[in-house]
Amino acid sequence: MDEMPVWTRRQFTALSGAVGAAALTSPAWAEEASQVVEIDLRRETGKLDHIWSRVMGSDRAAITMREPWRKDLERFKNEAGLKRVRFHGIFNDEMGVGANGNFQNVNAVYDGLLDRGVQPFVELSFMPQALASGTKKFGFYRADVSPPRSMEKWSELVEKFVRHLVQRYGASEVRQWYFEAWNEPNLTSWFWGGTQEQYFELYKASARSVKAVDPSIRIGGPATSAIQWIPQFLEYCEKTGTPVDFVSTHIYPGDDQAMIFGKANRYREYDVVPAGVALARKQIDATRFKGAELWLNEWSSDSPAMIAHAITQSLPHCHAMGQWQISGEYEENMVANWVFKEGQNGWGMLARGSVAKPEFNTYKLLNRLSDRRLAVKGPALASTMDGGKFAALVWNLADVQQAPGIPGASRERKVTGTRKAMLVRMRGAQAGQRVQVSYVDQERGSPYPAWRAMGSPQYPTREQMDAIRKSAELAAPELKTLNGRGEIILDLPPEGVALVEAV
Repeated sequence: MDEMPVWTRRQFTALSGAVGAAALTSPAWAEEASQVVEIDLRRETGKLDHIWSRVMGSDRAAITMREPWRKDLERFKNEAGLKRVRFHGIFNDEMGVGANGNFQNVNAVYDGLLDRGVQPFVELSFMPQALASGTKKFGFYRADVSPPRSMEKWSELVEKFVRHLVQRYGASEVRQWYFEAWNEPNLTSWFWGGTQEQYFELYKASARSVKAVDPSIRIGGPATSAIQWIPQFLEYCEKTGTPVDFVSTHIYPGDDQAMIFGKANRYREYDVVPAGVALARKQIDATRFKGAELWLNEWSSDSPAMIAHAITQSLPHCHAMGQWQISGEYEENMVANWVFKEGQNGWGMLARGSVAKPEFNTYKLLNRLSDRRLAVKGPALASTMDGGKFAALVWNLADVQQAPGIPGASRERKVTGTRKAMLVRMRGAQAGQRVQVSYVDQERGSPYPAWRAMGSPQYPTREQMDAIRKSAELAAPELKTLNGRGEIILDLPPEGVALVEAV
């Protein structure tokens, strides 16, 4: 991949329009591009594993019974290929489960997912107050995050819960699910009122209870924040003979790099997630659990190119990457008093009212890739299909400051990057091949331009929301023709992505 001087807007317009088709067949065209991407249509490199659609996250169990949330879930399933969704609090007191196992609302939650063709990724949390050893609470919904007063009683609840799921949905169905114990127990100021050892004991009790119902049901952990506790967790499980079917952990681009990697500011923010995934893979493979599936079931970015880059760089190391989170129906820390805002807009990839944000539209483009990967050079992820069809996602990577904690806390997005003319060369393509190009950035496939044009209302009216919703959808693809060298040129702003598909 060659880096060359960035064009001005005037130079790009002149080249792509006024100079005419003859200029676009000249080798000088490539010399003028600010970035070159090569996609070899003749060379498959193996399976393209859709790690990005296996799971995504979303708030807590009770919120999944709301109609707007279920609409968002349907959109993620139908438009982005989502397979599973993970959320907190299936045992929260608001669910009514209690110490003895009242599963009326549990049924409503899981029925709602399965009716829409999505499976749960089951997080065993939080503590019913009747079983809690303390009163430590988390979040807007006041979840009890204390360890159990009696591990025996906790084990009985977990076993009764899993047995109920098997009876209701069938063993063959539940064996396809994944279970993990708790959420981010290393964050003792937020999610866990106990020690590391107490969490390990909770995991052991949970795993043995799940396996007592059916040894084929999968359970894993430690579900930690910032790639923490993995070596200690796996060592404990090996010493105690505790089953681990997969390893789960989380990382965000804005996390503390000194804690994770031993050095502050070691990576640009766009490389933090893939570096963390590689570190977790290395830690797992240094134990007897080598090769275990790695589920990064919490991470996030609001930058289309960062999403594409992080996923592509993580493909060799993990089984699933679950972005947090799908819906603007989200109340973990608060009920936000805005739908859109300047700066960081929170973690819902669909804003309230099921309005597509650039993150959601990026996943829509990713979903249009097939499972047969093509060789590329440069910032691209490409696939081939029968009949000479192909699809290639290309991006202009920029460094974008991401929220490390409470979403939406910053009033500005700090972006370091430049607009680029991306020359995309399709090796093996026929001259004159027609392609269609779909774009996503902060202006295209985005609600923000329309919202700003309305004066940035805090609470858009119903009519305004309808207009914003429509404007945020992916625009009709732009039709282009490859030149005699199998090339097109794309004008991408910082953090923009484009999907090039054969027509």
